[in-house]
Amino acid sequence: MGAKTKFYIVAASALPDIFIKVAEAKRMMQTGECATVGDATRRVGISRSAFYKYKDAVQPFNNMKTGHIITFYAMLKDNPGVLSNVLAIFAGSGANILTINQTIPTNGCAAVTISAETSEMEISLEELITRAAGLTGVVKFEILAG
Repeated sequence: MGAKTKFYIVAASALPDIFIKVAEAKRMMQTGECATVGDATRRVGISRSAFYKYKDAVQPFNNMKTGHIITFYAMLKDNPGVLSNVLAIFAGSGANILTINQTIPTNGCAAVTISAETSEMEISLEELITRAAGLTGVVKFEILAG
C-alpha cells in the first residue's frame, strides 16, 4: 500500500512566494483571465516548470472543500420562483442536492438550508455562492457547514 497523503492548513503569510504564485496562476486560468499556462506564469512571475512542479499540491483552502457535503444557508424573499432559481444554480453547477429544508415564511422571508454533494461541481464554491447571492430575491447566501 502507498503512503497516505497528508495535508496541512498553513497561513498564506508563512508560505514561500512560489506557492502563492502557483495558486494565483491557477486562479487566473480558471477564471479565464489567462488562457494558457505560459501567460499565467509570466504574469505572476514564475517559470512554467515551477508551476507544473507544484500545481497539483497547491490548493486554496476553499477549493479543498470541493468533494464534500456542504450545507448552505439562504434567506430568501417569499416570491414565486426564488427557490427554483437558486436550485437552478446548483443544477447548472453539477452539485447533487441531498436535502432542502425551508421554514415557513415570516416577514416576507424564509430561511432555507441546502445540503449538496460537491464532488462533481464544474465551478468553484466561490462562483456558486456569487451566482446564488446575486439572484433577485436572495437576501443572504453562505456556507453553513462543510
